[in-house]
Amino acid sequence: MALVPYRAIGVFLLAGAAAGCATAPAPSNTGRAAGGYAAGGYKVGAPYQVGDTWYYPHEQPDYDETGVASWYGPNFYGKPTADGELFTGDDLTAAHPTLPLPVNVRVTNLENGRSLVVRVNDRGPFANGRIIDVSRHTAELLGFYAKGTAKVRVTYLGRAGLPSGVPPEAAPQAIASTVPAAPTARVETSSLEKAGGPAAVPAPVQIASLDPVKVAMDATPAATEATPPASEQPDGVVTTVPVPARTRLYVQAGAFGSRENAERLKTRLAQAEGLFISTATREGKPLYRVRSGPYDDLEAANAALARVGELGSNDARIVVDQ
Repeated sequence: MALVPYRAIGVFLLAGAAAGCATAPAPSNTGRAAGGYAAGGYKVGAPYQVGDTWYYPHEQPDYDETGVASWYGPNFYGKPTADGELFTGDDLTAAHPTLPLPVNVRVTNLENGRSLVVRVNDRGPFANGRIIDVSRHTAELLGFYAKGTAKVRVTYLGRAGLPSGVPPEAAPQAIASTVPAAPTARVETSSLEKAGGPAAVPAPVQIASLDPVKVAMDATPAATEATPPASEQPDGVVTTVPVPARTRLYVQAGAFGSRENAERLKTRLAQAEGLFISTATREGKPLYRVRSGPYDDLEAANAALARVGELGSNDARIVVDQ
């Protein structure tokens, strides 16, 4: 079993202490995780385990996902992030479980259309089906600080500059070549229209695939990238983009190109209530998604996710869809 660093362990202790607090909004009950290292280089990171779940950091230039965002606060101020930077609530930063570090992403609040570029330099979140943790200031700018969570879309933009001033073109170090055995069920998710600036033209609905990470990864450093334009840097500029009038929460246990495989997973999870197979299209081919929902509130979605997890589907996640 992989060792969980002290920050990830500490979160469970903090979560218990937070349960007796009445202050609002409380910081999310997630710790910063595995594979800490000194700032100064672009890193992919080694696989790590938190609880019963394995996480596999890897290059994800096509990352474009929907889910639930939360924010994390004072308990982590002044402490090192997973890439060795110091975390403060005033910076436009975020934590993600598998994206390389540091990278820039655009986070769009699907509830109000507010969109902002942030720097991912930390690991997390690891609880309640959340897709990303952001700093307090980021949550303020995106308009969900008081609420604590929001339905969001997270879109990869490119590598971020390093604290040392090294430009983002610097090639990453080799990815670990051996990954410990862990569940590797195929998961694919549907995406809403792509978020962008005020002049952005909405893109058609697309399906983004999260294939299992190979047990033996290619250790060749990825090709260098061009420096992202200024519009894709964390500059604090909030844009407002069109978003659906209404979105709903679903628990997605998996998605397959074969209906037979989807039916097999649905049967295996038969004790979970309300599972159904939803059909979408990816690259002109049908995609069969095993889902439950929709859910109008996060509490109900979290309960359904926990139930699916208890039945052995560690790859299930909460997604946002129309």
